[in-house]
Amino acid sequence: MPICLSQKLKGFIEITRLDKPIGIYLLLWPTLWAFFLNPNSMFSYSNLIIFITGVVVMRSAGCVINDIADIKVDGFVERTANRPLQTGLINKKSAKLIFYSLILIALLLVLNLNRFTIVLSFFALFFAIIYPFMKRWVHLPQLFLGIAFGWSIPMAYAAQNDFLDKSVWLLFAANIFYVIAYDTLYAMVDRDDDLKIGVKSTAILFGNWDKTIIFIMQIIMLTLLVFVGVNLNYNFYYYFSLLLSLLFFVYQQTYIRASKRERFFRAFQQNHYVGVIILVGILLNYF
Repeated sequence: MPICLSQKLKGFIEITRLDKPIGIYLLLWPTLWAFFLNPNSMFSYSNLIIFITGVVVMRSAGCVINDIADIKVDGFVERTANRPLQTGLINKKSAKLIFYSLILIALLLVLNLNRFTIVLSFFALFFAIIYPFMKRWVHLPQLFLGIAFGWSIPMAYAAQNDFLDKSVWLLFAANIFYVIAYDTLYAMVDRDDDLKIGVKSTAILFGNWDKTIIFIMQIIMLTLLVFVGVNLNYNFYYYFSLLLSLLFFVYQQTYIRASKRERFFRAFQQNHYVGVIILVGILLNYF
């Protein structure tokens, strides 16, 4: 393979974060929560493949637009200083082309779904585009990330059922608290750099109360998920998955007690285990 082509491939993989799949997992598990939420809905293998593929595509697109939005600040942050737009591995024009291409692929995927889901997809695109710019304006960019990541929940449910009900919106709200909690951990890694360059985040907003507020948000998330289970008459296994999730969050609090950047980052990464545990709890309602 020619060197120039291998470098372009390396740049593509890095700017889309395909080499760092944690974001895919964190987006995928809640999407599958919604996909399997209603045991009475019609199961579709084609819809399942579309949403799994769509998660990878839209997460990649979100990473690209994020790097474009942060092109003037990433170089001043230790964790992001070596991203492709900073090293010159990819230029801004190529990054925009990759973003537009990914959005086109996402559109082609969603056109295979019902009309209601197609309409909902425009909101998903809107939130995906505006989220990277929120850190310039508000101290709650993680809230907008929660909406952007969580919008796959009503879409997945609508694709299966062609309507939305209270359970979906409870799940959507629970996921927003889930995202704010784990992305605050992520932001705590960059907090010192963000303070220097003027970037806003919940890690800065919460200050010395960061760990406590993260735990409170995790408790709210689990409480909302209890309401989801009650509303859908879920079985014991689902509530047991929530108990396991609670134990994980308690362990996480002890793990991050020592305020070290590497622990914050590791704790952020580990949050996808909760997504898997809850997904298993939902799936066990099918048996």
